[in-house]
Amino acid sequence: LNRGPLPLPTSRAIMGEVVQMHFTTVDYVIFALLLVASAGIGLFYAFSGGRQRTTQEFLMADRSMSCLPVSLSLLATFQSAVAILGAPSEVYTFGTQYWFLGCSYFLGLLIPAHIFIPVFYRLRLSSAYEYLELRFNKTVRICGTVTFIFQMVIYMGVVLYAPALALNAVTGFDLWGAVLAMGLVCTLYTALGGLKAVIWTDVFQTVVMFAGQLAVIVVGASQAGGMAEVWRKAVNGSRISGLDLNPDPLERHTFWTLGVGGVFLMLALYGVNQAQVQRYLSSRTEKEAIMSCYVVFPCQQIVLSLGCLMGLVMFARYGENSPLDKGYMVLYFVMDVFKDLPGLAGLFVACLFRSSAVETFNSLATVTMEDLIKPHFPNMTEAKATLLSKGLALVYGLVCLAMAYLASLMGSVLQAAFSIFGMVGGPLLGVFCLGMFFPWANPTGALVGLAAGLAMAFWIGIGSFVMRLPGPTPLPPLNTTALPLFDNMTTTVMTTLVSAAKPTGVEALYSLSYMWYSAHNSTTVVVVGLLVSLLTGPMKEKELTPGTVFPVLGTLLFFLPERYREKLCCITPLAQKVTSHLHSLSLPLSSCVFSSFV
Repeated sequence: LNRGPLPLPTSRAIMGEVVQMHFTTVDYVIFALLLVASAGIGLFYAFSGGRQRTTQEFLMADRSMSCLPVSLSLLATFQSAVAILGAPSEVYTFGTQYWFLGCSYFLGLLIPAHIFIPVFYRLRLSSAYEYLELRFNKTVRICGTVTFIFQMVIYMGVVLYAPALALNAVTGFDLWGAVLAMGLVCTLYTALGGLKAVIWTDVFQTVVMFAGQLAVIVVGASQAGGMAEVWRKAVNGSRISGLDLNPDPLERHTFWTLGVGGVFLMLALYGVNQAQVQRYLSSRTEKEAIMSCYVVFPCQQIVLSLGCLMGLVMFARYGENSPLDKGYMVLYFVMDVFKDLPGLAGLFVACLFRSSAVETFNSLATVTMEDLIKPHFPNMTEAKATLLSKGLALVYGLVCLAMAYLASLMGSVLQAAFSIFGMVGGPLLGVFCLGMFFPWANPTGALVGLAAGLAMAFWIGIGSFVMRLPGPTPLPPLNTTALPLFDNMTTTVMTTLVSAAKPTGVEALYSLSYMWYSAHNSTTVVVVGLLVSLLTGPMKEKELTPGTVFPVLGTLLFFLPERYREKLCCITPLAQKVTSHLHSLSLPLSSCVFSSFV
């Protein structure tokens, strides 16, 4: 297509490599100041208020947080590097189809707001996996905790290493110097200031993130000829995608994979993940916890839209003939756009480096303390428990640094992060749904279902990885002018792109879109768990801990005779039982979890 001459970037590719740009002194100063400010927030909360002397304050922020900081922290926890690096590169390469992920945010946040948050908040939990012990038994709780720790330790490597690798490639900034600087600073403020420091640092850096993205888009669009010109070039370059209603689950991105499969991904992220649940539970009231979920919804849409716009501006600036053949596009673009504006590049990179990996340190410390240590040491003093919690946060920070180097093997930063949550977060979502919606599910069913979900997840995940490995014979050459090849930071080029035949049988399972991982694996847990529970003796109503089952099944199965409903689910309104139970605990009636739903 003849789109006219494109603006040339300042740095050009020579012999297939990008000429490195460099930070100015002002950029380094701003980068350092943001790190110092983050550490300062941790120190402030370490020496103010209760000085983090109790586990309630260190791990749960004394359950005193208001809606706005909690919502911005919820947004920041799984955004940062994944959204800023991944989304623009995705849109640059494949177009705006990825924007339809925003359709999944509605149910993906509405369901946690009105089902998961009320159940967790009114049970007064500290760890989401305490729920699994209340609903099933201690074994299920420990299995859920270990699975979560495994998930987050791997994820930490992805989101800490990815921006450091890009920064090193584009600017020559020392790779491990960047990893260590950010990892150690964030470990410091998390270990000193606890959850309050984490949440308020999130607020500060999320505001910087919005400002940085907006500045890149405004300046970049201006340099490309204005937003009208950006849109024209995107249309001519076939980067504006329509509504793709192809139901094929093997297609990487369609409306169904993004809008429906994405719902399960959002539920795994915002419904049952400890990093998010802990923020809900730090709210001072249940209403504020629910409102924080509502506030996240428009913020998520803004972040997604900004990422897509940045991708379109990148395409308008470079066109098909990108000066890059590696996955460092976003940082290269930022450095190029801000080459005449000293300091702004440093601000953007500093914002990028508030890696969401570090926000998981406190969550990992919480589940380790509450689920694995306290049950074995019930007489541990508060002072010792608090000191141990801080030590655990520090240890997990060091583990993050140790895991970072493995992230280069995980392919696209966007796809890798979502795949991890689909592969491991999906089975965890399944076991929570099994307990919350199906009263007859028993501990044996939960354990077998979780094991089956994890086995299925790793079978598909590893099989997909092996299938993409290059074979003994070279693949046919790709037209690199039509589809630029990028390295491990943007989009993974599937071997199926060069094969006209659709995969069948087991190969089709390996070709499942990564956006369906969470739905597929959570469904496996529920189906297997229900079958095993029916075969081994379903739980009865009197065996259930009040407040652990959301009474939706009895309403959905209204057409069944009462004797069948009695076998399958609780036919007695749980609100009555919960009210009675809370009376016995001397808790206020306002904390009844189901009164507004029955």
